[in-house]
Amino acid sequence: MLTIEAMKVDLKPVLSDPHLDAKQKSSQRQLSLSLSARIDEDEANVHLNLCLVLDHSGSMEGKPLSTVKQAAMQIIEKLNKGDRLSIIVFDHQAKILIPNQSVENIPDIKQKIQTLEVKGGTAIDEGIKLGIQQIAVRQQNAVSHIFLLTDGKNKHGDNLRCLKLAQLAAEYSITINTLGFGAYWNQDLLEQIADLTGGTLAFIEKPEQAIMEFAKLFNRLQSIGLTNAHLMMELMPNVRLAELKPIAQVAPETIELPIQLEGNYFCLRLGDLMVDRERIILVNLYINKLSLGKHQIASVQIRYDDPALGREKLLSNIFVIEVESQTSYQPKVREEVKAYVLTLAKYRQTKIAEAKLQQGDRLGAATMLQTAAKTALQLGDRQGATVLQTSATRLQAGNELSEREQKKTRLVSKTILEID
Repeated sequence: MLTIEAMKVDLKPVLSDPHLDAKQKSSQRQLSLSLSARIDEDEANVHLNLCLVLDHSGSMEGKPLSTVKQAAMQIIEKLNKGDRLSIIVFDHQAKILIPNQSVENIPDIKQKIQTLEVKGGTAIDEGIKLGIQQIAVRQQNAVSHIFLLTDGKNKHGDNLRCLKLAQLAAEYSITINTLGFGAYWNQDLLEQIADLTGGTLAFIEKPEQAIMEFAKLFNRLQSIGLTNAHLMMELMPNVRLAELKPIAQVAPETIELPIQLEGNYFCLRLGDLMVDRERIILVNLYINKLSLGKHQIASVQIRYDDPALGREKLLSNIFVIEVESQTSYQPKVREEVKAYVLTLAKYRQTKIAEAKLQQGDRLGAATMLQTAAKTALQLGDRQGATVLQTSATRLQAGNELSEREQKKTRLVSKTILEID
C-alpha cells in the first residue's frame, strides 16, 4: 500500500520560461526538478550499512595499499552505534575480510585490515558480487552503500558482468560509489557502475588523497535522509519529451538517465535523497500550441523509502507544472535553469570530444574541448575550464592525452570540483 507523506520531500520545479507564445506551433522548454530530503530534528538517525570493496592486487603495493588501509580505518572510527560494516578484498579472486556486523569491536576490525597484503591480479566483478551479498545480510532500515576502490582494469574479470551486478544492486536499493586509484583504471567502467546505481565517481590521483576522498564520500553518505527515490511524471496530451536524451541529472554529478515512456507516463529511479545537497533533474520538453491562459503541462510525484522509520514506497504530494500562453508574449527566463542547461552541455561537449579522439580526429576533439572550456567559464567553473582548455591545447600541439589527463577531463565534465 502506498502512503502519502508530504513533508518528507522538498521538490522545487522550475521551467526555463513559464510563458508561451500563443502564436507558435510548438515551444521547447527545460524543466528543472530540485529534490532533497527533509528530516525532523527529533527523528532517529538513519543507520548505515556500509561495505568496502578494496583492490589489493599486486599493483597496489607500497604506499597505495597503506593509505587505503589508513583511509578505511578512519571511516570505521566515524561509524555510529547501530551502523553495520563489511569489508571485501579482491585480487583475481574475492574474499570476505570482515563479514557484515555491527560496528562494536573496532580494534579487532583494524587489526584485520592491517594484515592485508598485496597479491594477484584484478577481478572487479568478483568483489562487487561478494559486496552485494554482504550488504544484503542486514539491509532493512538502513542506507546501503558500497565503496568500490580499484587501481586496475579488471583483467581477470568480466566488465559486462560488473554492469549487470550494478543493475542488480540498484534493484535492491544498493548504491555503489567507485574510487579510481592512480592512472590506469577503466574510467568508462567505473563511471557506468556509479551511474547505474546513483553513486558517485572519485579519482584518487595520488595515494595521499585516499583519506580525503573516502572522507568526502562518507560525509555524503551521512547526509542521506531518504532512499530508493523514484520520479513519477505524467505529461499532458499536448506535451512530449524531446526524442534524444530528454532527461539527465545535472547535480551533484551529471548523469544521462535513460527512460522508457509508457504513453505519457514514466517512472525513473533516482536513488538516495540527501538533506543538505539537492539532486537536480533536467527534463527537455516540447509543448504544442495552447489556447490563451494557464495550462497544466505535467504532474510530478516522488516515491521513496524512509529507512529511519522503516517504511517503504511512500509518496510525496503531487506537484503540478503550469505554463501561461500569451498573445503578447513576454519571456520570463529563469537563470538557474539556464545554468543547469550549461552544466549538461559541458558534459555532452566533452563526451563528443572523447568520441572524436577515439576516431582519430584530434583537432575536432580539441575544438570541442575548447567549447566545453568556454561553457565551464560561463558557469563560473574556472578550475574545470582550466583542465578542459589544457587538454585542448595539448591536442592542438600534436600531443597525446595521458591516462591521468583523460580521467581529469572526464571528471571535470561531470561535476564542479571542490577546491581543497
